[in-house]
Amino acid sequence: HNLFCDRCLKRFQGAAHGELTKMVCKSILALAAAVTSSSPFAYGFNIVLAGGTGNIGASLSAALANDGHDVTILCRNAFLAAAPGRASSDFGWLGQGFLEKHPGIKLRDWDGGDLLDIVGQDFLGWQEDTLTEADAVVNLVGGFTQQREMAAERIVRESLRVNPLALQITVGPKDDELEMISPGAYTTKVARLKQCEDLVSFNCANFECLRLEANRVEEECERIKELIYDQLKK
Repeated sequence: HNLFCDRCLKRFQGAAHGELTKMVCKSILALAAAVTSSSPFAYGFNIVLAGGTGNIGASLSAALANDGHDVTILCRNAFLAAAPGRASSDFGWLGQGFLEKHPGIKLRDWDGGDLLDIVGQDFLGWQEDTLTEADAVVNLVGGFTQQREMAAERIVRESLRVNPLALQITVGPKDDELEMISPGAYTTKVARLKQCEDLVSFNCANFECLRLEANRVEEECERIKELIYDQLKK
């Protein structure tokens, strides 16, 4: 039903007034239709970013939120990540200003796969709170220690338990750039990256494994975003 049909406009006094009002309302409807059609989707997705407080996570989460999607970032300490200023370089940080600018982004404590290294206060139940309704889960956990494998295993296991059909994307650097990013123990780190990818590819029905180029944050974030959209449109 057209909210601005002739019957609705009879309340106005005078044909001229009614016609003018009708023209204005039609212009508003046309503008709203144009805005809606410019959005890639009719509704927003729920997207979870694990380890999303770094440069890639900040850029990707902002781009997704700007497109109208709900983004949850799993981090080891949500309080510190949301603080006005960075309190410690040991923990990821986005900042109060960033979160105020992007209200579609929220932070959630999680255990990161290591129950002996929990620093957030509210990590219990993160799986049900975040993974259950997730359309896509993107693993951006950094570092090249055993913690990376533990986090990947935790994400896969809990996703299979509460939401096995969610799209799983695991992200890592290219092998030939690994030595530049993190010097030393090259063979071990390459094997660790492969193990994280195998956890996803062997266990998940809907997955993608991406290797990103260093120093191309904006371009690679756009690549991740388009991959999410392409897969979720299927």
